[in-house]
Amino acid sequence: MDNRGINYELAGKKLSLYLSHEAGRPLIVLNNFADDGGEIVRCMAEINCPDCNLLSIGNLNWEEDMTPWSAPALMKNEPPFTGKADEYLNILVDEIIPDTEKRIKGRPEYIGIAGYSLAGLFALYSIYKCQRFGRVASMSGSLWFPDFKDYVLSNKMQIFPKKIYLSLGDKESKTKNPLLKTVGDSTEEIYKHFLGQGLDVCYEINQGNHFKDAPMRTAKGIAEIVGD
Repeated sequence: MDNRGINYELAGKKLSLYLSHEAGRPLIVLNNFADDGGEIVRCMAEINCPDCNLLSIGNLNWEEDMTPWSAPALMKNEPPFTGKADEYLNILVDEIIPDTEKRIKGRPEYIGIAGYSLAGLFALYSIYKCQRFGRVASMSGSLWFPDFKDYVLSNKMQIFPKKIYLSLGDKESKTKNPLLKTVGDSTEEIYKHFLGQGLDVCYEINQGNHFKDAPMRTAKGIAEIVGD
């Protein structure tokens, strides 16, 4: 992968596209909280991630674009979750991905989706709403989100991904917040549910809390779904 991203804007989002060295390599869509993906690309190189195209999408309204339905704020003075994931997913599938496919070398072998925190929640949600993503990586995904576990357990995927990667920090459940403390149990139940469906799913526990080593954890998840 070329470590020099091509930066541009589309549909009100800031995009950074890192091209593969060869034609026909996979395209991984990464919804990203803050930066252009450069640090994640460096981590991917450090762990010898298989070659792929990476599209990092920023300028997201985090509590809106990444959440499937509305929910109260987690903490005082934080914004509530407004649940506009379906609207953003339509933009992603109908505008951003077709434009990206024109920019990369050849037709991608498959398209995967990845994300950290709420973007990890969105990554899993997307496979219940569309058929575009053949592989999914949810790193420290916000699977504590109200009613999301029940949604996964009671709804049918639109596509059965070839690979699913889940991860969590070993301290993420150690909190007084009644919602956040459910993340370990919810992730474990979702992992077992996917196993029961015969899916190729990996669940990795990392050291630390939610914020520790996020770029490297993201890179590891991407490498897992890109690899054979």
